[in-house]
Amino acid sequence: MKRRLIICYAALLMVTVLSCGKKVMVPPRIDLKGYEIIGIIEFTCAHEGELGSFTTRKFMEAIRKDQGMVRIIDLATEKEVLDAIDYNRMDAAAYKAIGEKYNVSTIFTGELVVSDVRPDITITPGLGYMGFGAEVDATLSTQMVETATGASVWSNSADATESVGHVSIFGRKAFAFDAEDPDKAYGKLVDALVYETTRDFRVTWERR
Repeated sequence: MKRRLIICYAALLMVTVLSCGKKVMVPPRIDLKGYEIIGIIEFTCAHEGELGSFTTRKFMEAIRKDQGMVRIIDLATEKEVLDAIDYNRMDAAAYKAIGEKYNVSTIFTGELVVSDVRPDITITPGLGYMGFGAEVDATLSTQMVETATGASVWSNSADATESVGHVSIFGRKAFAFDAEDPDKAYGKLVDALVYETTRDFRVTWERR
């Protein structure tokens, strides 16, 4: 019994010593300076409102936070970019044309999919329009593409479930995510998705 207690104390002491090791900063796995100048196309989102553009802005802020001064150009929506280069879809030739037109060597693209909306409805007067909050399941898929070749050089995705506000429904299927204060309305959802998808561009800490 005494021997068993000694072994337990020794194991506990070892765990304590290991957990108290020095924390060391680990630089981002991907250094964006090697990919400049970078373009970012507004992330697509099937639903109306500011959810796509808001997520794009949050993503751009997150990837450059620990990267120092990185040159990133906001290229507007996918449709606007395709119209500017006279293409109708994003393929290798389109990426090359975008690179030449906007002088960018790589491009970030993303797609935000809201897969389920479970409404918390507040009945209000009027017909055809109703405002409510909701719990939603969402997936953010992102990638970085080399414009010279159209090759994807990085990609990541994340899922999240959060309660959001200022969701509007028109009819039975059309949803709109719009709010005067997007950060308050669906900031938690977007922050969760962005945090998971931008790990490779952020500083991390390891105990050694």
